[in-house]
Amino acid sequence: MGLGLNRAGGVISAPHLVWGGSVGSWPPVASPVAAAVPLCSMSPSRGCCFPSCDPRLGQGRALGPASPRGVARAAGDCGGTAAGAGPWGAASYPWGSLRIFVNRSLALEKIKCFGFDMDYTLAMYKSPDYEELAFALLLQHLVSIGYPPEILAYKYDPTFPTRGLVFDALYGNLLKVDSHGNLLVCAHGFRFLRGAEILHYYPNKFIQRDDMKRFHILNTLFNLTEAHLYACLVDFFTNCPRYINCDTGYKHGNLFMSFRSMFQDVREAMDHVHLLGCLKEKTLENLEKYVVKDPRVPLLLSRMKEVGKVFLATNSDYSYTDAIMSYLFDSTDGDKATGKLRIGTYTGPLQHCAVYSGGSSDVVCDLLGVKGKEILYMGDHIFGDILKSKKRQGWRTFLVVPELARELQVWTEKSELFEELRSLDLFLAELYQHLDSGSSERPDISSIKRRIQKVTHEMDMCYGKMGSLFRCGSRQTLFASQLMRYADLYAASFVNFLYYPFSYLFRAPPVLMAHESTVEHSRGDAGEAGAALAPWLAWHGHPSPQVRAAPQDSSGEEEDDDGEA
Repeated sequence: MGLGLNRAGGVISAPHLVWGGSVGSWPPVASPVAAAVPLCSMSPSRGCCFPSCDPRLGQGRALGPASPRGVARAAGDCGGTAAGAGPWGAASYPWGSLRIFVNRSLALEKIKCFGFDMDYTLAMYKSPDYEELAFALLLQHLVSIGYPPEILAYKYDPTFPTRGLVFDALYGNLLKVDSHGNLLVCAHGFRFLRGAEILHYYPNKFIQRDDMKRFHILNTLFNLTEAHLYACLVDFFTNCPRYINCDTGYKHGNLFMSFRSMFQDVREAMDHVHLLGCLKEKTLENLEKYVVKDPRVPLLLSRMKEVGKVFLATNSDYSYTDAIMSYLFDSTDGDKATGKLRIGTYTGPLQHCAVYSGGSSDVVCDLLGVKGKEILYMGDHIFGDILKSKKRQGWRTFLVVPELARELQVWTEKSELFEELRSLDLFLAELYQHLDSGSSERPDISSIKRRIQKVTHEMDMCYGKMGSLFRCGSRQTLFASQLMRYADLYAASFVNFLYYPFSYLFRAPPVLMAHESTVEHSRGDAGEAGAALAPWLAWHGHPSPQVRAAPQDSSGEEEDDDGEA
């Protein structure tokens, strides 16, 4: 960001506001709501095991510190609920939703600072109420700039959009792609394209994601309303008899509106609604309706303050942030006098509960007196919160994925579909098992392919109209690949840290390549391979292969406490 850090707040154009202190700013250590948290069976000590929160295991049953396959088991009695969980999961927090999942190993005891984004992280908005409000405001703004008033009849449908979609500003399509740009799903308005229709727009069923002027990734939770709005507008103009459909837009008399201009209008409406304050004003008028007040949040932050520093970094203006934080914690001990705008660059030491504006990740590290890897930053936006902080300073990262509750529910309840898809893949492989380059036989796999497509579609519909956030059948989405690449940890909520000791070691599973995950690891295979290679090795003057244990690492390099060299 490259800006100086000011002790200033209020309505500013600087990219971040930072609340910080030697032990953080929010909440107060003795928050009045902390005592009301229903965590009656939570052990006060920070040992390795807590009573289980899984109702299937019964209260008080101890669990080990971690489960296999990189999934750290949450422990503790989850007790109460948070209102307004919405379509992302049941309000009672199912067992899987309390876990923290691990992409890269992290020793929690090495973290000295806990950083938070505000929107959809500390402040979780109630879905779909909040999205319905934003969607209605977006429609009103578009009508005010000349769009047909008939579009006001559209209502937000939480079952349609998902994060990670790509909007094609040339043809007006919403795309779901994998990490390489291969098309998984293509929709024009609310009509899903198939076969020849997709080939008409994308002859190779592939997009060049680097073309940022044409393809726009909708990765944030705020983008859900935007994605649904694109579908509504395309649906309206496509079906309205007053307009003539063209490949790249619509004609009405002598007027032509391209999908690119539609995209620009929607983006301008998003800026107007979110940045100029009308959405924030409506939110503040009815906080109980739009903002989740989770009594576990003050308790967790007070515990974090006992072991490190806590700060909030957000691009929301000071007055809105102060109102939201005051609601979540009933009171604040932030110094509101420092929220006034000032000029110049602050060069003094870190002051407890002060408000800062501008700055950069470099300045934040210097002000807090820590190295990049000693900060664990939590947010919901892969590019804004996670990627930039990791690339610039090496901050450890935690991605909030509230949709994970629903994803886990489908993953467990519809396990038979996943098993059937896996069985079909194995059966397909067996058909070719005894064939080689000299075989003239061609197995008929058409029925298997149709069954795979049917099962994949059935799986996708369990999640919503656009399918899973993370996969399409056995193929991972772009969002899933970005999550695995950039987020060290991820979970449905950062509140899941409440159920882990601060001495916890999050251990990532080994990442296997295709040749490692599909070939059995046994001495018999190694011996057979060695015998087969013996003549070739002898011909080239190499000794016969011996099956032996792998040599010990003699480099002298020791592993870090988090298990990584």
